[in-house]
Amino acid sequence: MSTLSDRVKLFPDSPGVYRFLDANGAILYIGRATSLRKRVSQYFTKRIDERIAEMVSLAREVRYEQTDTVLEAIILEANCIKKHWPKYNVKDKDNRSFLYIVIPKTDYPKPLIVRHRELEKFSAVKAHIFGPYQSATLIKNALKIIRRVFPYGTCVPNSGPVKSPAGDHVASKPCFDYQIGLCPGVCVGAISKKDYQKNISNIVLLLSGKRELLLKRLAKTFPEKAASLKHIQDVSLITRDELTQEQTEAHRIEGYDISHLTGKETYGSMVVFTDGEPDKEQYRSFSINNAAASDDLHALEEMVIRRFRHTEWDMPDLVMIDGGKPQVDHIAGVFRRHNIVIPIVGISKYAGDSLVFPLGIKASMRDLARSVKPILLRVRDEAHRFALRASRRKRDSRIPKLR
Repeated sequence: MSTLSDRVKLFPDSPGVYRFLDANGAILYIGRATSLRKRVSQYFTKRIDERIAEMVSLAREVRYEQTDTVLEAIILEANCIKKHWPKYNVKDKDNRSFLYIVIPKTDYPKPLIVRHRELEKFSAVKAHIFGPYQSATLIKNALKIIRRVFPYGTCVPNSGPVKSPAGDHVASKPCFDYQIGLCPGVCVGAISKKDYQKNISNIVLLLSGKRELLLKRLAKTFPEKAASLKHIQDVSLITRDELTQEQTEAHRIEGYDISHLTGKETYGSMVVFTDGEPDKEQYRSFSINNAAASDDLHALEEMVIRRFRHTEWDMPDLVMIDGGKPQVDHIAGVFRRHNIVIPIVGISKYAGDSLVFPLGIKASMRDLARSVKPILLRVRDEAHRFALRASRRKRDSRIPKLR
């Protein structure tokens, strides 16, 4: 008979929500994952905290529900926790620390993020309430993504003496969000109350977990929004799930390097080592579009952001950058801005191939990187070789062949 840890190895490598159940079928814990297989497998490692270890010891079954996107998993997790309030989701936690999204039932509402202790200001009659959520950063990023599909205003109607074209209110100059497409024009009367409420209604359906109903509705009226909703992905939602443990292995290491072709074109290369060996099928080359030819820092930034938009690719346990402190610190900043929690190490050839770490990296990760330094040197050399080969292929493809 297979063990629980064996069975979770067969879980899909896709987003979703998982539930730990005890011998009586009661739900012990609900969580969400970018990769169900990787996330749930983490619970069966030796280095987990006491609370989680206790929960795992009581578990007799783990069930999962796949979702198409990480955003959908976040919404589903919150709705499931609200319905069941599992013991180990709330154990040792103060309910007042939970977060909620509140949408007031007003003419031109905007989603608000409030803590549990502030919920008494709102009633179900006067507002739509969604949650609980546990991460403020995650909610903010989720709302940013939702707002791209369903714009809403944070500005104040009736903010000036100019009569609006829609006739609903008066307004002054447009807000900044309107100019970048995130506000539908509440401040300048570019949207009527009726149409604005339709946008809010769509957000309410999405946060309620009624995605299929929403897609069916949008398919008839706004097929482009339906397509956007189906394929929502964002690098800011790719986070390491919260499980207190020390990382002791680096099964997948990704190495990044930048190369130049004739001083005018720039390419980024990504190589992958799995369990210490090159995994050439997963190598990727990126044509850099927005960075200047001599600007390696921003070329590296562009490549990294594009790489982590591919949520269908496996996530690395460790990232190696061919460069010193400027490159490492710059990419560490990119990771922080985009909420990517993956350790970084650089190799500086000008300092005798010494390892370079960003500020604040855990001592355990320094030890891990040092223990695999021979592999990291191979990753660095392979990234450089692959970058040069990709550049040469581009160059050779442009040289006319003699007949």
